[in-house]
Amino acid sequence: MNDDAGINRRRRTLVIFSAGAGGLATVATSVPFVASMLPSDRAQALGAPVEADIGQLAPGEMATYEWRGQPVWVIHRTPEMLEGVKKDDAKVADPKSERKKDELTPAYARNEYRSIKPEYLVVVGICTHLGCSPQDRLKAGPQPFDSDWSGGFYCPCHGSLFDLAGRVYKNKPAPDNLRVPPHTYLSESKILIGEDKKGA
Repeated sequence: MNDDAGINRRRRTLVIFSAGAGGLATVATSVPFVASMLPSDRAQALGAPVEADIGQLAPGEMATYEWRGQPVWVIHRTPEMLEGVKKDDAKVADPKSERKKDELTPAYARNEYRSIKPEYLVVVGICTHLGCSPQDRLKAGPQPFDSDWSGGFYCPCHGSLFDLAGRVYKNKPAPDNLRVPPHTYLSESKILIGEDKKGA
């Protein structure tokens, strides 16, 4: 009987030890697996807001920033450019940004200039037709595609035109205006692209 008790004790110890080792092995293999499912630092950085310093951007100039792997254009519009936007109201397909409101234009940019401050336009530089990147043709004057060009963007892929508020011209392949990304002003010279929680 004593021998049986000793064997049972050893068996119990072996079972406990085996179960503990199995549990540790499960945890050890689960940690890297679970960690692999978390977004990488690069992926997190791609979705993070981007701070844009626009203090050195002279009137009439454009700067490009990258947010979520997309080009974001910031244009410091001159008074003449703003007049051109007004002049283009009759030429554009969606002058008041009423199409896909929540997807393309935040509430604070649903105005004629599609901006928080009229002098600054912030748009994603990707054509809403097939995802090409339009060329900037900011200066007003006759162009091969428009003899009364007020300035804006020309997509050479299929001929879509956008004015200096990122609004698409009528009867062009692109169905919608360029997207205004969420953004807010941190100061007079800094914009945070990708976040507008501060109330813009």
